[in-house]
Amino acid sequence: MNIALIFAGGSGKRMNSKSRPKQFLELHGKEIIIYTIEHFERHPEIDAIVVVCIEEWIDYLKTILKKNGIEKVKWIVPGGETGQDSIYNGLQVIHENCPEDSIVLIHDGVRPLITAELISDNIQCVKEHGSAVTVAPVTETVMLTADDKLVYTSVERDKCRMAKAPQGYYLKDIYAAHKKAIAENVHNKIDSATMMSDYGYSLYTVEGGPENIKITTPSDFYIFRALLDEMENSQIFGI
Repeated sequence: MNIALIFAGGSGKRMNSKSRPKQFLELHGKEIIIYTIEHFERHPEIDAIVVVCIEEWIDYLKTILKKNGIEKVKWIVPGGETGQDSIYNGLQVIHENCPEDSIVLIHDGVRPLITAELISDNIQCVKEHGSAVTVAPVTETVMLTADDKLVYTSVERDKCRMAKAPQGYYLKDIYAAHKKAIAENVHNKIDSATMMSDYGYSLYTVEGGPENIKITTPSDFYIFRALLDEMENSQIFGI
């Protein structure tokens, strides 16, 4: 089985939205989280979806899933104290209901500009190598600094990549890594790729496009709106 784990447990404080979390902000009458889920809903290789959601917004999520005809979301679970804990909550329900050799694609609920090709590439990469981390080229100079802000070296840009999502792993591997972190009382790993690397798993990359942004700040939302409008115009007018 291929299961998408959509993480939508954040409150979105950097978005400065006081009315609702960022994943539930609307654009053209549709919530960001729905734009994201639709990519997995429509993909023929995705068998099921689990969404990790802020607990008090679960009922609202159920309402908009029904409104938009989403049928592959089989489980909705509440988020945890940290992003790592929230992902574990999603993995727990997958582990209880799916074979251990299932492929899990972990994805941000506020990363709505992915493609079917990127999902397919992640699944294939896991089948071939056991892991898949979507990345994008670094387009600006990266410098390493000391605590006193002194720059002591720059990094070759061609060797750098920005880690994005989705990130894919076999269920048995990512679940085992989370259980190990819990046993060590570690709850603040930056992302799944960092955790897997720290616990000795090899990571393989899948190249994604620059449009695969994570909507975290108001400027990200405006970029999303511009990119989405451009995509819609190109379909309608052949631009």
